[in-house]
Amino acid sequence: MSLSQNSNDLLPVSVVIPVRNEEHNLPACLAKLSRFSEILVVDSQSDDRTVEIAEAAGARVIQFHWTGTFPKKRNHVLMNEELANDWILFLDADEHVSEAFCDALAAELPQSDKVGYWLTYSNYFMGKLMRHGVAQRKLALIRKGAGLYEKIDEDGWSQLDMEIHEHPILDGEIGEIEGEIDHRDFAGLEKFLRRHIDYAKWEAARSAKLKAGGDAALNDLTSRQRFKYRHLEKWWFPWFYFCFAYFAKRGFLDGGAGLSYAFYKAWYFHSIRLLIKENAAAK
Repeated sequence: MSLSQNSNDLLPVSVVIPVRNEEHNLPACLAKLSRFSEILVVDSQSDDRTVEIAEAAGARVIQFHWTGTFPKKRNHVLMNEELANDWILFLDADEHVSEAFCDALAAELPQSDKVGYWLTYSNYFMGKLMRHGVAQRKLALIRKGAGLYEKIDEDGWSQLDMEIHEHPILDGEIGEIEGEIDHRDFAGLEKFLRRHIDYAKWEAARSAKLKAGGDAALNDLTSRQRFKYRHLEKWWFPWFYFCFAYFAKRGFLDGGAGLSYAFYKAWYFHSIRLLIKENAAAK
């Protein structure tokens, strides 16, 4: 399979896929990208067949060596890599674009005056497609030169070499693209829990940084982020999220998987709260 096509109909979008040991997910992700004019796979020294698969598919591969300081993976690409297009789509290896999504890009981008677009994603838990609950959205389609992901002082405490919760700070109007990206996360419960423990540690440390900076530190965040960081330490916040996801957003319609997903997300926010208290007591 080749990602290159001799066609004037290719989408003028550079797809950037940050990876590490994604030999199981990457082939299906790449197979959906034949309509894009450039594919860049940014690898963190995988020791499986990730690089071989990417190169065989015609993607350009670069190796990213994180020093533990700014920038991380996505900002490194935005700051240092020569990309062929003005539009950059950040995609994870377990995310699949659809024809409807590509059609929406083809219709929207040529005349766009926006600097970025919110994208919507399907969500799976324990192998079940979640049709309800809190929608997954990311600002993952960015115009080149419009901005970077948040620069967060995390030297020495973060183990995440890629921007996970950081939000792009863009100078200009932001829109929204129709058509879901299929987030086919089938890694299983153990990996879900391990990943969210790492995320909880990061969120607890970041919360402390933001608290030290006062209200001014929240200025560049989205309204959703500001609400979260203002209330993460409150006892009621995990249960607020549970009720919002399970009842207000009708997560109960997803059956047992919907209940478990809302429960584990509440557990996640409760873990962040306890880590914040524990870190503060240790100082």
